[in-house]
Order: sequence, then structure tokens, then C-alpha cells
Amino acid sequence: MIKSFLTVAAVAFFLVPVVHADDAHHNKKSAVGASQSAGAMAEGEVRKVDKDARKITIKHGPLQKLDMPAMTMVFQVKDPAMLERVKAGDRIRFDAEKVGAAYTVTRIEPAN
Repeated sequence: MIKSFLTVAAVAFFLVPVVHADDAHHNKKSAVGASQSAGAMAEGEVRKVDKDARKITIKHGPLQKLDMPAMTMVFQVKDPAMLERVKAGDRIRFDAEKVGAAYTVTRIEPAN
């Protein structure tokens, strides 16, 4: 009886900090997502510009706003004139949204 009590107590001791750490991570992630959705732009590198298809390929870090991990992907662009201002290799800051079924760059500017 005492042995099982000590086992339960030991397990509870180690689980309590883990639960709090997860809560802290969740709250931090929520705060980051909220700040990005409030106007913070993501950073990335232009890999390809396809003016005819109105698409841009960007290697980017995590996009908290879209709950997306870091990757290289093709985006549509809201305004094809955006593609006139960038070329492969450019470091950029951008904002993207899911418009229908497509991920679309809605704003783009040179990175600092």
C-alpha cells in the first residue's frame, strides 16, 4: 500500500510541472499568434517568381497566423503588381491569408 502511494506521489510530482509548462507554451503561442494576426509580417526568401501564373515561391519560417510550420511553398498573390518588385533571392517580409482554398500573399516588402 505504501509502495503504491509513493509511486503515485512520484508520478504526480513529475507531471504537475509538465502540465504547467504546456500551459505556458500554449499561452505564449496564443500571444504570438495574436500579435502576428494583428499586423506582424512573416519573413522569408523569394525562391521563384511566376508572373504569368500570378504566383510566388517563398521559403519562410513558421506562419503563426496560418498555423503553418516553416517550409518552402507556392503562394498566389492578391495583386500581380507585387511580383514586379521582387526577384529570386530577395529577403522579404510578407503577410498571407487563406483565400478560399489558396494561400495568398496580401502584402510584401523588402526585409530590413
